[in-house]
Amino acid sequence: MLKPIALAVACALALAACSKPAPESTTVTPKDNVAAPTADAAVAANPFFAPSTLPLLAPDFTKIRDEHYLPAFEEGMKQHLAEIRAIADNPEPATLDNTLVAMERSGAVLYRVSQVFFNLTGSHTSEALQKIEAEVAPKLAKHQDEIFLDPKLFARVQAIHDARDSLTAHPEDRRLAERYDQLFVRAGALLDDAGKAKMRAINEELSTLQTAFGENLLKEVNDAAVVFDSADALAGLSAAEIDAAAKAAKERGLDGKWVLALQNTTGQPVLTSLTNRDSRRRVFEASISRGIRGNAFDQRERILRIATLRAERAALLGFPNHAAFALDDQMAKTPDAVDKMLDDLVPAVMANVQREAAEIQAQIKAEGGDFELAGWDWAHYAEKVRRAKYDLDESQVRPYFELERVLKDGLFFAMEKLYGITPKERKDIPTYHPDVRVFDVFDADGKQLGLFYADLYARPSKRGGAWMSTFVDQSSLLGTQPVVLNNMNIPKPPEGQPTLMTFDEVTTLFHEFGHAIHGLFSNTRYPLVGGTNVPRDFVEFPSQATEDWALLPEVLANYARHYQTGEAMPAELVKKIVDARHFGQGFATLEYIAAAMLDQDWHQLDAASIPTDVDAFEAQSLKARGVDFAAIPPRYRTGYFAHVWPGGYSAGYYAYLWSEVMAADAFAHQMATGGLTRAVGDAYRAGVLSRGGTVEGMEMYRAWRGGEPSVEALLVRRGIKQ
Repeated sequence: MLKPIALAVACALALAACSKPAPESTTVTPKDNVAAPTADAAVAANPFFAPSTLPLLAPDFTKIRDEHYLPAFEEGMKQHLAEIRAIADNPEPATLDNTLVAMERSGAVLYRVSQVFFNLTGSHTSEALQKIEAEVAPKLAKHQDEIFLDPKLFARVQAIHDARDSLTAHPEDRRLAERYDQLFVRAGALLDDAGKAKMRAINEELSTLQTAFGENLLKEVNDAAVVFDSADALAGLSAAEIDAAAKAAKERGLDGKWVLALQNTTGQPVLTSLTNRDSRRRVFEASISRGIRGNAFDQRERILRIATLRAERAALLGFPNHAAFALDDQMAKTPDAVDKMLDDLVPAVMANVQREAAEIQAQIKAEGGDFELAGWDWAHYAEKVRRAKYDLDESQVRPYFELERVLKDGLFFAMEKLYGITPKERKDIPTYHPDVRVFDVFDADGKQLGLFYADLYARPSKRGGAWMSTFVDQSSLLGTQPVVLNNMNIPKPPEGQPTLMTFDEVTTLFHEFGHAIHGLFSNTRYPLVGGTNVPRDFVEFPSQATEDWALLPEVLANYARHYQTGEAMPAELVKKIVDARHFGQGFATLEYIAAAMLDQDWHQLDAASIPTDVDAFEAQSLKARGVDFAAIPPRYRTGYFAHVWPGGYSAGYYAYLWSEVMAADAFAHQMATGGLTRAVGDAYRAGVLSRGGTVEGMEMYRAWRGGEPSVEALLVRRGIKQ
């Protein structure tokens, strides 16, 4: 099928917070989908040439080796093109079955290897995988263009689209025709031969650049880790954190030193605890300078070329810039709509930030500090202000958030109450890393719904952030059930010590499982419109709506227990967490909208306007937008903006806030209509989570909710309005 391959490539390059590889695509139903015989014994032994024999087609990592990937990609592309050629050359008139459904079934081998390979390049990469990725990315881009720019195939797609009103056999048929036509047109199917040639060249070069950006980003993050000569420089960190820093140094061959690794965002968690101001400065400056240090991993030339090529591609397709092209098939539709949402927030957010900054500066002065608040000071002193205002210390909270209890007695408990599902861990399915866990997910009727993989710990081979992806997607056409993966980057404690989470990590766990149930509950016929194959500014809605269940009293009381004594979190500490939830919203909102604006400004340029100085353009963008506040840089600066340069969320980082409007409204509606009950959960599952992209996002929301989402709930959620 076309869309899975397109998405697999895009998501492998995306490095987005919630990247989603594509739906399942097989030539025939899984039980008899077997590759054609071959005389080459090495190829015949390739595990990607036949469906996995593990439950629900889960990948068998005992059989997969690095040398299998490239042959599987090459043979997979060969088989896929042959299948597509047969569809395009079919002498019979185009019908849904002999064209679109046939494409939905095509590309089995290529899909299988893509799903495994691109998951691993994000979750557990290596030099070998990166080398393969660099080689295969331009080949896949060329492969996609061979399909999307085929005039005979497009003529068949158009014929079906023109007759879409007659497609009434299945509720998803018309939607399938609309989406395929849209995909082909957006890929350049209407271009003349010269335009198609240019499109091919742009796509091939972009694939190489975007792959290189992702690979260099991981190398740069590891290279930019901060090395300390003395444990005294890490004062303020816990003994376990200092031990972990010593272990990290030893793993790098730096015995007798301490290493603090960096996370993907600008802000680094250790900045809250480090008491040595110079240590904080070193960590902060290492973080914000990634990708622009002038070293082997400098991204600036690559960024400028990516921006130029995207603008040129948009112009080819008749759009003024890449943002206009990217937003045309999203809920927001236009850059103006996104700009208005972001710009409207600036006055209130900046006023809030100024108040927060004044409080923090006063705290610095009260402690005898004679320096102006800087970016490396904010988190440290904001935590002190929070303690003073709410008497809340993060070290008091973490002992009540032990990972195992949060996962089973918090997340799984809430999901069982809402949807009747029961995850049960199993040890017999092989994984790609010892830290990965696998769970059967049983539905309320006892039938298996899917498999859930949890890869929760940070490691040098994993990209930063947290995300959901899949190994297999649900499709009634193909008879497949979902195999879903959640990734996080929780620091792993030393052997034998418990994993104690921050509340932010708790909500992230709930957030990512919100994506997981969007995939697990999919109940669609066609892969193209199933699961999380929805617009970016809709896909974050179910995940953000799931976050709020973490603080529901009934749920919190079930998992927030001291890891040593088992005692429930005291009521006064619960109240402090709830009261302090909205603290720092000025900071959090500003760093987010600054990054979203930066994304828009880069992608609202035409090709002739691409600057030559990355750093100067970023500074100019933030100043012009009124969000240049020195102590609060964007959540992602240009040099390490993983969401946008590899491709997945380019011109789309705004989507989290856009979706949050729906998420906040949805949760308020759910609480008003019953709260944590099966009736509420089942209605939401039937109306939203099971429907994938079979209906336009707002149409789906209105049908479930009974009206448009209200921004009032968002203001309450963020503490801006009571």
